[in-house]
Amino acid sequence: MPKQKKTKKPAVIGLTKCPTGIQGLDEITGGGLPQGRPTLVCGSAGCGKTVLAMEFLLRGVLQYDEPGVFMCFEETEDDLVTNFASLGFDLNDLIARKMLAIDYVQVERSETEETGEFDLEGLFVRLEYAINSVKAKRVVLDTVEGLFAGFTDEAVLRAELRRLFRWLKDKGVTAIITGEQGEKTLTRYGLEEYVADCVISLAHGSTNQIATRRMRIVKYRGSLHGTNDYPFLIDEQGISVLPVTSTGLDHPISIERISTGIPRLDTMFAGEGYYRGSSILVSGTAGTGKTSIMAAFIHAACGRGERCLFFVLEESAAQIIRNMRSIGIDLEPWVKKGLLRFHAARPSLYGLEMHLVTIHKQIKDFKPAVVAIDPISNLLNIGTITETKSMITRLIDFLKADLITGIFTNLTHGESGAETDIGVSSLMDTWLLLRDIELNGERNRALFILKSRGMNHSNQVRELVLTDKGVGLNDVYVGAAGVLTGSARMAQEAREKSDILKRTQEFELLQRDVERKRKISEAQITAMRTEIEAEEDKLKKILSEAQQSKELRVQDRLDMGDLRGAD
Repeated sequence: MPKQKKTKKPAVIGLTKCPTGIQGLDEITGGGLPQGRPTLVCGSAGCGKTVLAMEFLLRGVLQYDEPGVFMCFEETEDDLVTNFASLGFDLNDLIARKMLAIDYVQVERSETEETGEFDLEGLFVRLEYAINSVKAKRVVLDTVEGLFAGFTDEAVLRAELRRLFRWLKDKGVTAIITGEQGEKTLTRYGLEEYVADCVISLAHGSTNQIATRRMRIVKYRGSLHGTNDYPFLIDEQGISVLPVTSTGLDHPISIERISTGIPRLDTMFAGEGYYRGSSILVSGTAGTGKTSIMAAFIHAACGRGERCLFFVLEESAAQIIRNMRSIGIDLEPWVKKGLLRFHAARPSLYGLEMHLVTIHKQIKDFKPAVVAIDPISNLLNIGTITETKSMITRLIDFLKADLITGIFTNLTHGESGAETDIGVSSLMDTWLLLRDIELNGERNRALFILKSRGMNHSNQVRELVLTDKGVGLNDVYVGAAGVLTGSARMAQEAREKSDILKRTQEFELLQRDVERKRKISEAQITAMRTEIEAEEDKLKKILSEAQQSKELRVQDRLDMGDLRGAD
């Protein structure tokens, strides 16, 4: 049997409590069972009374170093050793180490006669010996009906039951006494629940042919406790109790952004993608590409070296891997590298709570950065809307507490697809909606971002395209004819290209004509400038000659004066 780490008892103010070590039970009881006092565990056959009682003892030994005594009136020691070996507990080893004592008391109805002298002194002696032999801190009596088989005198039963509970209190041991469910009372005799300090009722029912076990804390003297019906499970690791109410909204957050795996989708989130630790919903009608978007995100996460856990509820892992290869996403290498783990199971395999426990255990074992569930809408086949939403709420809180990014797909119906059958859209941080657009005899996919808390995001519609090279997004055509996708978009784009080409050619022709006229005009301007310049040169020459002629005439007069002796 694997060794389990010893853990210290939590400090409790007020009533001292004895932690059970059973997953979830200490949470709903506010720390465990009342220490040094008896607790009654009652329920119908097969509801898990003996398992809970024995696990209380064994967890006490393995986790809190508290020896225990199990006194049984129906099963022998060999039966118990065999039964609990299936849960991974080695009772023989604990017995050999003086940490556990099992005492089978056989009570034959024919040997028990009601007399005025009947009492439990013999039982007390035997029980005290067993307690002293291992220095027990915890005691289990399974079941009280076996002890009082054959007795019908209520006065005797009431007196002896009170003595039994008082004796256990006086010994200072924390005790569990199991009892069978009565027709109109919690137990067959209807007395034990009044003298016990804590009463836990177990039930085993079936809804839609899916079996579910539930637990309720009927009373707990001196302590606050959960009052709801809590689903619980029994598997190879024992009992797991799942509180229906979610944990407090105090989970950590991250400002780190991680890629969606689709470049153009990243740009719709300001180029950065989702927040790490957020919850993402991808909803749409059948065949719109929900799983493909999820696979692209997982592929990108594994590419960053992050572990991903993929829960598939309607296909096998091999089928998912094959299908994603057709769009250029090969998930198999990540499986081989240990970065991707699939868990494929039909919802009808077991109930909602078993699915939730399975997810919890897989997460704790694999420690992923990303958890994907495809699709959550299938869970409605095994539970009501309220039950399914409760399960998803608790799962989202669990993921957020560990900053695990959760991505979920949801199958919707109707044209808009903007509503989910489960009603979990308000729990999601980011919601992608995929929709079919039928036009011109063909069907195409459109993607919207309905919301994304805490970040800028595009309000535009994009056409989702799945090719052998991956998942892509194209701009849709929005015009007088509405939103066009597929061949209609391509035809419209071709028409627009043709119109642009025609306008370009007309522009180029006009541009060439303008250029020609400009050149002619420039040539004419040049010729005129040349002519003007020639006239200017001619004018300058005439002016120059006139000036020279004037100067010559003046000089001639001066010369003539000199000859005449003028003064």
